Amino acid sequence: MKKFDVACMPGDGIGVEVVPEAMRVLEAVAKIHGGMTFSFDTFDWNCDYYVKHGRMMPEDGLDRLSQYDSVFLGAIGDVTKVPDHISVWESILTIRREFEQVLNIRPAKIIQGVHSPLVNPKEFDLIVVRENSEGEYSTVGGKMYKGKDEIAVQNNFFSRRAMSEAMHYAFELANKRKGHVTSATKSNGIYHSMPFWDEVFQEVSSDYPDIQTDSQHIDALVAFFVTDPARFDVIVASNLFGDILTDLGAGIMGSVGIAPAANINLNGKYPSMFEPVHGSAPDIAGKGIANPIGQIWTAKLMLDHFGETELGDLVMDAIEQVIQSKRTTTDIGGTLSTKEVTEEILSELNNN
Repeated sequence: MKKFDVACMPGDGIGVEVVPEAMRVLEAVAKIHGGMTFSFDTFDWNCDYYVKHGRMMPEDGLDRLSQYDSVFLGAIGDVTKVPDHISVWESILTIRREFEQVLNIRPAKIIQGVHSPLVNPKEFDLIVVRENSEGEYSTVGGKMYKGKDEIAVQNNFFSRRAMSEAMHYAFELANKRKGHVTSATKSNGIYHSMPFWDEVFQEVSSDYPDIQTDSQHIDALVAFFVTDPARFDVIVASNLFGDILTDLGAGIMGSVGIAPAANINLNGKYPSMFEPVHGSAPDIAGKGIANPIGQIWTAKLMLDHFGETELGDLVMDAIEQVIQSKRTTTDIGGTLSTKEVTEEILSELNNN
């Protein structure tokens, strides 16, 4: 009997509504498997916790989370209680960095039943591999002077190790998909780091002679995401470029409410963390209308990470069946509540 211990952090806003729904789906697929169980422990480390304790998690929070097979996160953030730069940096980003979650993986695909804003999206199905530990999101830098002479310096840093890890992961993914990797660069405008990125990409490419490659400047790449996303398979990008591309990927799908993400630890020392792309959405929190599909698709990515890809495919098939038949929440054209959508997905799973 396989057992997976999962630390659940519903977080703020709609996170507390959608995480329990995804847990129901995971329990259902465990029953379908017959030889697997999930053990969930829920931690209320969110902005309310900060208001009470002056921190986003207890001092031993990371030690406690490190004992689990994965972290399943809902959404963090409530600016009426805690500024975003505190809530995010003291929770999500701390976990990503301390647990060496060096990659952020976000798929985007056209799903029949979700209206894409693109006139002709075709059948795009892409995945972005984002370097998740350094690049443009470093904390190196500072501010000096005052008044009109005040300046801010933000230093980016890129290591051969981190770039190579992201690129090798992208190529391995492409081996299982359509066999194409695109590199997101800006070597015509960023003098040091992006030519270095291009150099490492060429070196890694030589290890995969059967994989087709191309390199696109980020400004052209975002345009192609809008005009012809079906041309892409796997895209590998730096921290900032990957962040931009994946939000755009959710946009061209037609809803950020269905987009998933995975923060992957490669060395096995710490758990990986799985979270949907959407935020805490305080404007609809507590109304029972939040879309649970982003969290449930995120659960599918967690199943894949555990090596249970067949179960992950079952979840994805159920999601697509429900969306195609408009058994969804109002944000993507349906009339159902959060719980009702989950019930429809569970029904599809039980019928397969």
